[in-house]
Amino acid sequence: MTSQTLREARKYEEASEKMIKQEERPDFHLSVRTGWMNDPNGFSYYNGQYHLFYQYNPYAPRWDSMHWGHAVTKDFLHWDYLPAALAPDEAYDRDGCFSGSALTLPDGRQLLMYTGVLRERKENGEHCDTQTQCLAVGDGVDYEKCAGNPVLDKNDIPEGSSVHDFRDPKMWQAEDGTYCCVVGNRPADGSGQILLYTSPDGFQWKFKSVLVANNNRFGKMWECPDFFELDGKWVLLTSPQDMLPEGFEYHNGNGTLCLIGEYDEETGTFTEEHDQAIDYGIDFYAPQTVLTPDGRRVMIGWMQNWDACNLRSPEDKWFGQMSLPRELFIKDGRLCQRPIRELDELRMNKVEHRDVTFSGVICLDGVKGRRVDMELTLRPGDGEKLYQKFALRFAQDDQYQTAISFRPHESVLKVDRKFSGSRRAIIHQRRSLVDSKNGELKLRVILDRFSAEVFVNDGEQVMTATMYTDQSADGISFFADGVVNMDVVKYDLVSEEQSISGKDNLSEERAAEMQENDEPEVKEYGEAAV
Repeated sequence: MTSQTLREARKYEEASEKMIKQEERPDFHLSVRTGWMNDPNGFSYYNGQYHLFYQYNPYAPRWDSMHWGHAVTKDFLHWDYLPAALAPDEAYDRDGCFSGSALTLPDGRQLLMYTGVLRERKENGEHCDTQTQCLAVGDGVDYEKCAGNPVLDKNDIPEGSSVHDFRDPKMWQAEDGTYCCVVGNRPADGSGQILLYTSPDGFQWKFKSVLVANNNRFGKMWECPDFFELDGKWVLLTSPQDMLPEGFEYHNGNGTLCLIGEYDEETGTFTEEHDQAIDYGIDFYAPQTVLTPDGRRVMIGWMQNWDACNLRSPEDKWFGQMSLPRELFIKDGRLCQRPIRELDELRMNKVEHRDVTFSGVICLDGVKGRRVDMELTLRPGDGEKLYQKFALRFAQDDQYQTAISFRPHESVLKVDRKFSGSRRAIIHQRRSLVDSKNGELKLRVILDRFSAEVFVNDGEQVMTATMYTDQSADGISFFADGVVNMDVVKYDLVSEEQSISGKDNLSEERAAEMQENDEPEVKEYGEAAV
């Protein structure tokens, strides 16, 4: 039965979303229906569609009492909003329905597991949150919370562990049919750990083991865990709080961590072999994955950084978007990512430049826009002599720009949005050490109105950043200190309306335009681009 709290949220979101124009949103990244969005929840395949829930405050573009928003897609790119799935309307979750996961039960229902939050006032006047794990069951639209909630509470955690940091359950089903779940928790040493639980039916859960202990190595509390098998290894994804940088790794404070290793299912123990950041840019947190029917492991993350949430004006009607879904694979012991292959279906209006040798600032005819998929290959343009720096600038006009720059002598790639229009002294730059030989580098840059995602060397690393520059700033330019030789292949990524109509329904004039591929000229961009 739908509660009054949930009915009010659904009524409000349905009316409020009409105040946001389509062109004010990302085109193919999921953004919040209205209000505020953070962590992805319940990323799952159910009844022929991919479901994605998310942490949600429908009433204002800021974090507050957490609901679960809900959207579905068939191709990871075109999303339809469904009514809010959960609201904080029970005694055990009255202060928030926090992150969780979803799976399909044998009887065809969808099971949600989430963290219920109860805020209590202590004797000294301070408040603290008690966090428990709760269940809801539904049909893909409406969900009923289980009478036995909470199913995991203070009695189900190891001695000395915190009930105030016990959250974000991620479920999966093992090959023998057993249901498993990992939950983030803070142990007595004040850092983080991942707890493993099992269940015969998805409803009755028991503690099995401490899957992984942080022991104060990677930040403190570990949030939003995900655990899965990939290419013969087991992978743990989690988002630690208050991380300290190690070389070029873990610079975001509230960052991301990937551990790759071996898993002993019988004992519930994980042996680490490799660690790395998941994303090396500014805006990426709390990723969650789904296994597709065709066997791909696809990840999506909140495309934001907690320390940069005031990048947008508080007058804006919405805040929060998800990353492009990414296919995961392991190469040479590292987690790699590539854009979801369905994105190729949105590519149109190919513009290609080969063997462009230049120094200084140039702009290439036909290369502009804010919904772009662009592949770059860089090489030294003066024999074996390395150039000092290369930069790609986009979302650009005479005043604004966001940039990706590469210094081959240090093999360092940097994203920089300090001139993107922000009026706040927040995080605007991140650097990553990349694999480059003799100044050669491959980049794939995907732009979608308010974001840039840069895939390095076919997915060895990814750097993600949001920017809210006015859409009229659609210039793209290239800079070289020294001589660079490069190939550029650029596509427009079509709007939702175009993709629904399909290429077959385009006018003859439009189809002819798509076929044109005249050799564009190279010209200067101007001093404002330097």
